Amino acid sequence: MMKSILFFLGALVIAILLAFGIHAWLTQYDDPGYVLMGFGHWSLETSLVVFLMALIFAFFCFYFFFRLLGYLFRLPGRMKNKGRSVKMNRSQDALIAGLVDSAEGNWEKAEKVLIKHATNSGAPLLHYLTAARAAQSRGAIAKRDEYLGMAAQQSADTDIAVGLTRAELHLSEKQFDQALQTLTELHTIDPGHASVLKMMHQSYELAGDWEGLSKLIPSLHKNKILMEAEVKLLETETHSNLLRQAAHDGSIGEIQSCWENVPEHIRLVPGVSSIYYAAMIEVGAGAAIEEALVNSLIKGWDHTLLVLYGNIQMEDYAKQLQTAEQWLAVHPHDAVLLRVLGKISAKCEQMEKAEQYLAKSIASDPTVAAYQMLGDLLMGKGEMEKASDCFKKGLELASTEVVQSVEKISG
Repeated sequence: MMKSILFFLGALVIAILLAFGIHAWLTQYDDPGYVLMGFGHWSLETSLVVFLMALIFAFFCFYFFFRLLGYLFRLPGRMKNKGRSVKMNRSQDALIAGLVDSAEGNWEKAEKVLIKHATNSGAPLLHYLTAARAAQSRGAIAKRDEYLGMAAQQSADTDIAVGLTRAELHLSEKQFDQALQTLTELHTIDPGHASVLKMMHQSYELAGDWEGLSKLIPSLHKNKILMEAEVKLLETETHSNLLRQAAHDGSIGEIQSCWENVPEHIRLVPGVSSIYYAAMIEVGAGAAIEEALVNSLIKGWDHTLLVLYGNIQMEDYAKQLQTAEQWLAVHPHDAVLLRVLGKISAKCEQMEKAEQYLAKSIASDPTVAAYQMLGDLLMGKGEMEKASDCFKKGLELASTEVVQSVEKISG
């Protein structure tokens, strides 16, 4: 407004100076001229100088009159915009204050100030989402859902942002089913969204839903959410847990079906095949995997697989013993192999051979399991003193191992 007044005064001064300039110029002549105007029965006669000065003043008056008129017409809109600007500035200050209160743990205060100014904000979504977090932090779950609903109404383009916040809040409350339901809907909207896939991965793991995670792995790999090494590690963990679940259910068909779905490169990971073999042995189907287990041992010598082989329930233990004894040529001093041979010999009721193998195993590398087996064997033969000595040594060894484990932890 002040600028307009100064502009008007400046223009007026220029007009006056211009008028005086014209007057001085015309007075140099003997006949400066005149102007005659008629209006019906009326006429107006004036000098040319006066007419030009009047014309200049009239132009400036009309010009500034219409400028003033335009300003007055625009004034309500300007006032409205100014009021809106003031409200937006207040809402911005409220957002900052709400974020600060949330960071300081003043949940209720943050919630109130955020909701109060949300409607006038240029970013109402941030107000509602932050208020939802504050409401959950103070345990107001109903309010949290109400604010999330308000956030969802802001725009169709905010579905992903609102959904991710909703899922994150569900996860923090360990509401895995609700989180996965929301994330599945978001996955349908945008199958390659990195944050959605990451949170789905997290949700499936926390919920222990290994089957769901196995179906998600291709998307994680395709969209490069995880590195190659991470994908392989996740595949190993997922299929291992699926095998354990199948073993827990005790269904031979389910265990075999689960194993068939394990990718070939994961089957070769050390320890994965052991879970499958152990599961089959646990449900009494060891004979079905005996040949595969032997081939695995031939391809790669592994003590875990060797122990599992010794636990297979066979109809022909003599054949099993014959197979295992062939490995002595390559591993003559392997304590685990000797212990397994002692166990299988006992199943074949070849007690003398079993005792010899167990004694050699202990001589090579004494273990609690070997002492236990030998003690049971000697007790069966009635040699109580020798059996008692084996049990005693086994207990001493077990105690030593416990102490060593404690020292490693404390160290």
